This record gives sequence, C-alpha cells and structure tokens, in this order.
Amino acid sequence: MKNWGDEAVVYDAASGDTHYLKPLTLALYQICRDHPGYTSTEIAAELSTRLSEANTPQLRELTEETLTSLRKISLLEPA
Repeated sequence: MKNWGDEAVVYDAASGDTHYLKPLTLALYQICRDHPGYTSTEIAAELSTRLSEANTPQLRELTEETLTSLRKISLLEPA
C-alpha cells in the first residue's frame, strides 16, 4: 500500500490488480485491519469518529456497501 495523505493505492499481488482507496474506503480498510472482529455497526461507529461524520443510517449503509465492495475485490476476507 502506498499512502498519500488520506488516500492510498493498494497492489494485489495475487490478482495483479491495483486499487485506489478514497479516504472513507482507506479508513474502513484500516479499521478492519486493526479490529478484525468488528461488526459493520462497530465499523460505522469508528468511521464516524475518524472522519468526524454523524453516525447516520446513510453512513451505516455506505459502510455495508464498501465492505461488500472490498470483499468482492478480495482486499477483505468474506464475512
């Protein structure tokens, strides 16, 4: 992973793919790496704190969508 401020690029050696992680996605990825047992609700709460955003239903939905996306491209293990 190569970081530039609150953004990053990740190279997946297994697939040969390179992925751009925008700030929310990078924060979510880091939370999952640092706290592998967190539920999506706990991840959303941590994202809310890290990004200074309200923990709204929209943030929780975005968290679920982002988790699904990261799992689909194999950056996170399936739930």
